[in-house]
Amino acid sequence: MAVVMNTSDAVTAGGASGELVIHVELLTDNAFYFFGKEKGSGGLPTGTAGRVACLLSGGIDSPVAAYRMMKRGCAVTFVHFHSYPILSRASQEKARELVTLLTAWQQRSRLYLVPFGDIQQQVVLAVPGPMRVVVYRRLMLRIAERIARLRQCQALVTGDVVGQVASQTLENLAVVGSAATLPLFRPLIGMDKDEIIAEAQRLGTYPISIIPDQDCCTLFTPRNPLTRARLTEIEAAEKALQIDELVGRAVEDAAVEQFEFPPARKKMESLAEVR
Repeated sequence: MAVVMNTSDAVTAGGASGELVIHVELLTDNAFYFFGKEKGSGGLPTGTAGRVACLLSGGIDSPVAAYRMMKRGCAVTFVHFHSYPILSRASQEKARELVTLLTAWQQRSRLYLVPFGDIQQQVVLAVPGPMRVVVYRRLMLRIAERIARLRQCQALVTGDVVGQVASQTLENLAVVGSAATLPLFRPLIGMDKDEIIAEAQRLGTYPISIIPDQDCCTLFTPRNPLTRARLTEIEAAEKALQIDELVGRAVEDAAVEQFEFPPARKKMESLAEVR
């Protein structure tokens, strides 16, 4: 067997058949050898790209979107909207399980659990039915942005995909996104569902995401939601709402939980304590 002493040389033992490949790494003071390579997740070190806030629905898409931002070195703060006590706590439990799993890629996470049921009820009373889903999502972005600024985040992240549901047409995405002043990232925007499911299965989030729950997005949803929203019409409808008051109260009422990896403990705090 011949050994060529260059960095990262691959040396074949056992003749031409290549029964064993030995890799050699030569440094200034040390030499290392190994017999194979395992592909890692790749990406950038945790936190080197800054902080972002991800709207975590509990479905399949948003956990994958969060992971993709982590992979690019972003520290992700999670914001989950729920409708308890109108609906059960199931969506909150799913959000906790997802954040617990995803924290393995960033060591520490913070989850904001935002009550949204009362806001939805006020929207139902003030906004025409077809417009409500767009108004819900604009309010969610505003609330998430307020939290993001408290956390010194530099962008918002969602799991939106073009054309996947009625609220994700290009027109609706543009109108919803205009409610945010921070940059809004949609890392899954051009993927299809099969691709997203495959990545969720690889991450381990898929079995959690498909657990049945009562998500706030299904509460008070009109039968025929608007698919081609116009910004002027949506803004006119929103004038019937006290936007600043609704956003401020939602942020104040948010519960905050911290997660660590390994999951030694989970700490619950009030929003005032973490500011």
